[in-house]
Amino acid sequence: MNKRNFRNIAMITSKFLIAALLLTGCSSAGTSNNQPADNTNKSTTETKTTQTQMYTRSETVTIDQAKQLLVEGNKRYVDNKILGHDITNTRRKALSTNGQKPFAVILSCSDSRVPPELVFDQGLGDLFIVRNAGNVIDPIALGSIEYGAEHLGAPLIVVLGHEKCGAVKAAMEGGTYSDNITAIINQIKPSYDKVKANNKNADDMYNLTIDENVRNSMSLINKSTVIQKLLTEKKINIIGGKYHMDTGEVTFDIQ
Repeated sequence: MNKRNFRNIAMITSKFLIAALLLTGCSSAGTSNNQPADNTNKSTTETKTTQTQMYTRSETVTIDQAKQLLVEGNKRYVDNKILGHDITNTRRKALSTNGQKPFAVILSCSDSRVPPELVFDQGLGDLFIVRNAGNVIDPIALGSIEYGAEHLGAPLIVVLGHEKCGAVKAAMEGGTYSDNITAIINQIKPSYDKVKANNKNADDMYNLTIDENVRNSMSLINKSTVIQKLLTEKKINIIGGKYHMDTGEVTFDIQ
């Protein structure tokens, strides 16, 4: 190869190298300029999503609004359209820092088939739950209900009974039980006795007793001086509900 040809090849090679470097530089510059904007947009989207998930309701709700939240949540549960509730670290930390603000106190049976948070499709911090076999009232249960209404400001108290309640059935059938289980049965038996006295020919004594047991618990809650004061001030209301096992529906027609 002569010197002239060598110089030509060297010049062509140099031009290709310069062009490649220029293209690479432009590409890097474009990536550098776009990257911060992409991160900013992503951060904004994540922030909006977190806020939406954390604040699905107002912290302060009225009595009627509280009931409506339960009705709407139960409908989602029945229709198998439950929400994806926020259970992230952000949500837990917010509740830990700011405290809880439940909109309802629920007295329900301990029956594993009737978990109130699922039945009403509510999330962390929404419901203040008191559970025992037979949804009965004793000093501990009543004190818990008073705390939820007076100190946490929940405007609605719900006594939630359910179909096929084992505690009610035990009270109706009688039998020998431990002292602690007998204490539960003794709380339910007056409701059964009342139903028997007023409905001697009733075909559905079981469900009537379940309903009467809910009324009895509502009556005992109503006798609390703390609750009476809140009722007089129209800050709270007490309602009775019944969970229907086969459908998952909660009806609020127990007076």
